[in-house]
Amino acid sequence: MYQHKTRTAGWRRCGALLTATAALAATGCQVEMAGQTLPSPYYLTDDVQYYAPGPGFKLAREAAAMQEQAAADISEPQGGF
Repeated sequence: MYQHKTRTAGWRRCGALLTATAALAATGCQVEMAGQTLPSPYYLTDDVQYYAPGPGFKLAREAAAMQEQAAADISEPQGGF
């Protein structure tokens, strides 16, 4: 009787392990490892996200305003003695 219970418990553990393994294999998950985002198994059917490229230099307007100001300062006569 005791041997039957342990054998049944062993089969239940084995079944639970197989069920958990199958559940983990069936679900896709996205993982981040060492700064990389690794895709889920469904990455081929995911929607594509496109981000339009922005300007290479983020402060283009500020740089243009500073150049304009520098050009205006040079062209103005200096008040003098």
